[in-house]
Amino acid sequence: MKILVCVNQVPDTTSQINFTSDQSAFDPSGVQFVLNPSDEAALMRALQLKEEVGAELTLVHVGLSDSEPVLRKAFALGADHMLRIDTFPTDGFFVAEQLAAIAPGYDAIFCGRESLDYNGGMVGGMLAALLDYDFVDEVTAFSFEGDKAAKITRMTDGGKEHLEVPLPVVVGIQKEIVPESEIRIPSMKGIMMARKAPLQVLSPVEASSQPKITALEKPQPKAPVKMIDPNNLDELIDELHNKRKLF
Repeated sequence: MKILVCVNQVPDTTSQINFTSDQSAFDPSGVQFVLNPSDEAALMRALQLKEEVGAELTLVHVGLSDSEPVLRKAFALGADHMLRIDTFPTDGFFVAEQLAAIAPGYDAIFCGRESLDYNGGMVGGMLAALLDYDFVDEVTAFSFEGDKAAKITRMTDGGKEHLEVPLPVVVGIQKEIVPESEIRIPSMKGIMMARKAPLQVLSPVEASSQPKITALEKPQPKAPVKMIDPNNLDELIDELHNKRKLF
């Protein structure tokens, strides 16, 4: 069985986020990048499947050379191959088109449910549509059923849905697919080997960007906390009823 895991880098949540001077793009200056959490969960399950059924595991990332450290760190966990499509990931549809060019031939394609930066959750579904593969989103369990199908559990609004889906399939994986206690970290030996491991860099295909970002802005800062004497009921009622319209 051949598994393709699509991975993305996102800003560490402790990083200060800024935009370019014209507010049209994210400014990566001084930002520490990490592996997207739901992509990490997808990788963890793929590594387990490699051990369980001898699956062959390939990582793919759409990005420029400055993203290679995150890709190699992910590879250090035990993947067999890694690919980088050498282009800036303009938007979800553009990324899906790049992935669709190299995805045929894999039995299962794992995507994280959504990225931590833009929370789009679009790539997996669009990739499946471009390939004409089945797509299952919000996946919390995945196993191969022989070499022709997969057993999948997905979250729904009212509970869980258990499916058997023919291969090949694209899945959008939730972080819950692997308990936090089973999240692995690369060993020093793995990191050193990953630094020298072959990385196949592929040229991008011609593709179009669908949405156009006109402006980005940070959320408004929260109002400061106002302290009210608990014995001053008139002031409390005035604040909640007249000023904040809470009742």
